[in-house]
Amino acid sequence: MNSRDSKWRTELRAAMLPKERTAIPRVKMPELDPSYRVTTLNHEVNQGLSREQAVLEATRCLDCPDPQCVSGCPVNINIPGFIKNIERRNFDQALVELRKTSALPAVCGRVCPQEKQCESKCIYNRMKKEPVAIGYLERFAADNASAPTAARPESNGIKVAVAGSGPAGLSFAGAMASLGYEVTVFEALHAVGGVLIYGIPEFRLPNSIVEKEINALRDLGVRFETNTVIGKTLSYDQLLEMGFKALFVASGAGLPRFMNIPGENLVNIMSSNEYLTRINLMHAGTPGYATPVPRPKTVAIIGGGNTAMDSCRTARRMGAEKVMVVYRRSDAEMPARVEEVKHAREEGVEFLTLHNPIEYVGDDHGRVRAMRLQRMELGEPDSDGRRSPRPVEGAIVEIPVDLVIVSIGVSPNPIIPAAIDGLDVTTRGTIAVNGESLQSSLPNLYAGGDIVRGGATVILAMGDGRRAAKALHSQLNPQNS
Repeated sequence: MNSRDSKWRTELRAAMLPKERTAIPRVKMPELDPSYRVTTLNHEVNQGLSREQAVLEATRCLDCPDPQCVSGCPVNINIPGFIKNIERRNFDQALVELRKTSALPAVCGRVCPQEKQCESKCIYNRMKKEPVAIGYLERFAADNASAPTAARPESNGIKVAVAGSGPAGLSFAGAMASLGYEVTVFEALHAVGGVLIYGIPEFRLPNSIVEKEINALRDLGVRFETNTVIGKTLSYDQLLEMGFKALFVASGAGLPRFMNIPGENLVNIMSSNEYLTRINLMHAGTPGYATPVPRPKTVAIIGGGNTAMDSCRTARRMGAEKVMVVYRRSDAEMPARVEEVKHAREEGVEFLTLHNPIEYVGDDHGRVRAMRLQRMELGEPDSDGRRSPRPVEGAIVEIPVDLVIVSIGVSPNPIIPAAIDGLDVTTRGTIAVNGESLQSSLPNLYAGGDIVRGGATVILAMGDGRRAAKALHSQLNPQNS
């Protein structure tokens, strides 16, 4: 297609009536074939949209006068603004619009649950049609545009520290750096990125994408210090002595939960955090790396969230022949993204819904050899609106298994809450904050993400980072807020 034809097609789409736009079917994301993708940890399953696919999908957006999709986004991205720039083939400006409110558009376009947030508010849902593929378009803009690097603002001389380089910490750092603050992010591990690096496999979020976003923050002036544990390597008081005027705690929720059932201490029963960290961050199973990790043929994953899906799909790629997801509720209550469940099924993962482990059985060497599962049925809805599971009397089954990966949630990292005197902590171990500003009981300490929420999505953590940055800026520079 020559440039003249391309211009004509763009003008034609711009002139289309809403009825014509709504007749366009939602784009389908190209994917790697399941039989190939289970053989590799490093190849991304979703392949991204072509330019023509992206422009056509952007054409579906009706540019509503009161766009509810924006209110459905925790960081309030100007969704119609960036989509209409894609429709006009102004891809660079689309990325400029995204970066006004999002520090990690390439990440969010891949891992955010758009179907429960922005896309759930799309007007197409009222028409009983598929919503605009906002997440796909966000990813497209982030991957294909080359927005000019934001000029590094003049420093205001005020130093601010961040504990943790996950999504909350990165979002906060970007917002503060863009206002002229001298931001240093302290990361406990040897690699920057937090859960984005150790928790999410590369077949869903490539490390190169995370590194690209982090380099954009470096260009803004953000400094990163690895192998530094705030509360151990450096204390809060030492940070203040070093000249930092405030600390934003984004240390996450890395403490795994277990069920405390008989046999749970057997060999080859481990948390999803440990399993994924060994493989994603420490390269277990990769030639040239000595990190050990079990690689049996029969694996069970306990839980139904996104981390459970990451674990079961990783187990398939690590050579497991039979992988089972054990979940105590039905498919309808499963909290994992629909796309992740779909991909897991395509890759040969079995789902034992309405089952719950009650005991693990070991062999003569102390290794797990079987799991005993209680058959469940659904009763009345619980406080979250999901129907509560209850045991079916006498319905217990024993199934052979060589490795169990427990993925039933995480608790907040306890190091910082335990290390700072005068810091109020909730009964759940999270840092207590003001709901609006995210300010803690210490005036110069703010917190956000999983250390406050207990366990949530990337985009909610990013929203916390932006809110905390706005509040801290108001405190430190009230005349400019």
